[in-house]
Amino acid sequence: MKWNQISEQTCSIARSASIFGDRWTLLILRDIFWEVRRFSALQKSLGITKHRLSDRLNRLVESGVLYKELYDENRQHFEYKLTKKGDDLLPIMLAIANWGDKWEVDSDGPPVNYFHSACGKKGIPRISCTECGEELNAGNTSKEVGTGISNKVERGEETGINTEVYAGNS
Repeated sequence: MKWNQISEQTCSIARSASIFGDRWTLLILRDIFWEVRRFSALQKSLGITKHRLSDRLNRLVESGVLYKELYDENRQHFEYKLTKKGDDLLPIMLAIANWGDKWEVDSDGPPVNYFHSACGKKGIPRISCTECGEELNAGNTSKEVGTGISNKVERGEETGINTEVYAGNS
């Protein structure tokens, strides 16, 4: 499968990766979360070519993660801001940062600390069960085929999916 076909898979991870799954896009989103929102500031911060930055920003706008807001009408310059869909990426970004702080940090320690504004304490993201509150991990999480696959299989739209992959623990 080619990268440009990833968004066509019946898989939420694949479809999400088609939007923000390359290294530049994640770094662009990081900077926008840190309120670096203008094209020139993003380019300077990241050291990315204008063409690549423009391509990634356009993809994020087209996918509904960002929107453009005009700040200089004479020069037609825009700021890139997060939509609600974009705001919902913060827990993912924090989880990636937390993983990096645990496994990829150098001897100087974490480059950034994140704090919960309401209580002022350092926040560490976690994914937990909405029913019992227990933290989810690979050892206590199972899966089953959802309606996004089963409905397509029933209609004959998906014939290449091995539904056994999605059944039970892996």
